[in-house]
Amino acid sequence: MVTPSEASLREELAERLRFETLLIDILARFVPLPSEQVDGAIESAQRQIVETLGIDRSSVFQLSGHGGDFVLTHSWHRPRLLPLPPRINATENVPWATERILKGGIVRFASVLELPPEAARDVETLRKFGPKSNVTFPLVADGRVFGALAFGAMQEERHWPDELVGRLQLVAGLFANTLARKRSEESLHRALDEVQRLKDQLQREVVYLQAEVEALHGHAGVLGHSPALQEILAQVDRVAPTDATVLLLGETGTGKELLADTIHARSRRKDRVMLKVNCAALSPTLIEAELFGREKGAYTGAVSRQAGRFELADGSTLFLDEVAELPLDLQAKLLRVLQDGQFERLGGTKTLRVDVRLIAASNRDLAQAVAAGTFRADLYYRLNVFPIRVPPLRERPEDIPTLTWAFAKQFGDLLGKPIQRIPQKVITALQDYPWPGNVRELRNVIERAIILGNSSTLRLPAWPAIAQRRDSWAIKDVEHAHILKVLERTLWRIRGSGGAAEILGLKPTTLEARIRKLGLHRPG
Repeated sequence: MVTPSEASLREELAERLRFETLLIDILARFVPLPSEQVDGAIESAQRQIVETLGIDRSSVFQLSGHGGDFVLTHSWHRPRLLPLPPRINATENVPWATERILKGGIVRFASVLELPPEAARDVETLRKFGPKSNVTFPLVADGRVFGALAFGAMQEERHWPDELVGRLQLVAGLFANTLARKRSEESLHRALDEVQRLKDQLQREVVYLQAEVEALHGHAGVLGHSPALQEILAQVDRVAPTDATVLLLGETGTGKELLADTIHARSRRKDRVMLKVNCAALSPTLIEAELFGREKGAYTGAVSRQAGRFELADGSTLFLDEVAELPLDLQAKLLRVLQDGQFERLGGTKTLRVDVRLIAASNRDLAQAVAAGTFRADLYYRLNVFPIRVPPLRERPEDIPTLTWAFAKQFGDLLGKPIQRIPQKVITALQDYPWPGNVRELRNVIERAIILGNSSTLRLPAWPAIAQRRDSWAIKDVEHAHILKVLERTLWRIRGSGGAAEILGLKPTTLEARIRKLGLHRPG
């Protein structure tokens, strides 16, 4: 016959066995647990522990980082109970227990009467909201308390034996490690997401800046940000995708060839090499064969057939520099190619047909050449489909610092004399000079300065041109030069129709007074 004490012992052993089995099951479930399943697993374990122990509630709180607030992150309670508020100011409501938990201690009581006198505020809160019995464990990771795990009996008091507290402490440690791992993984994922976001943002910025650079510069060799240059590059953007003939007009050294490269690079013909011919570099007897090719025996010394540049540029772009230097007879042949794409080799009779996009350039005023009879009007109109005036460097002095640094880096690296500093007085001197040779002249000046220099600071060598013309933009000097130029153009005729006074918009007497004031004298 089983005595009551034996029955109680058997029940206690059975309860311990069920709880030990539950703990083993929980520990086994948490070992391989992915972070996205942590929340569900914790709440499931809370439910099983509450039901197995016959208590009413289990709650996980985590510090929010705002004062003494604890945020309820995981909870399970009996259906008859009201849920806890999502945020609790533990420092204000249960200050004694909070201080003990934050120091890594365990709070355990079977009745609020067991709490010490200094826990008076805690007792007041517990009597109002419960529980009647409770055990709370700190959640610790990396030596820092970040939360608490509580088990409570809301309806009746119960004892918390040391052995049970020890087992529940294992659960608290398991929850703490799991939550800490989850937080670390989430932090890592956030960091990786931020890295990816920054990478995507950087990529977008790179694409944007490349587009901006492309829009402003268009080509590695076309440097500057002045309004004059931006306007030119905007025209390049519009005409490049077409097959229209482009006429580049501008002084020598302004970069017409670089703009031709840019137009070709942005055209549908960019996969083919653009061919180039300097019409001023060849004699009249050779330029025709160079452009249109020759047959064997076309002239003395023509021992073989040779394809011309138009033939080689079929499907691509041909750049004719200094087109104004072409002889008149060749201008007619060029006009035919532009109109119908047909020509014959020198000394040949077979008509060849090509598809060539033409870009022409000249540092002369072609309209004046037409008026002077040295350039065919019909060819001029055929070339003038899309004219682009390339501004001289003196009209875009704000580009000089950019160009100077670019040339300084280019020649500094090439000559083994890297330039790290360019004094402002050097930039000012370069901007004051009118640059009759334009960008090409600036390039040569920087190259010479680096050859002669021996430091990482760019210094201009003795250069009479700059010293002589540094003040050439003063109002007095500009007025002097302009009036003198008009007087020379009118052969010093001041009065009458077409005279200097009429051109300048001044009264003859006013102009004569300025001539005396400026010290101008008619040549003997």
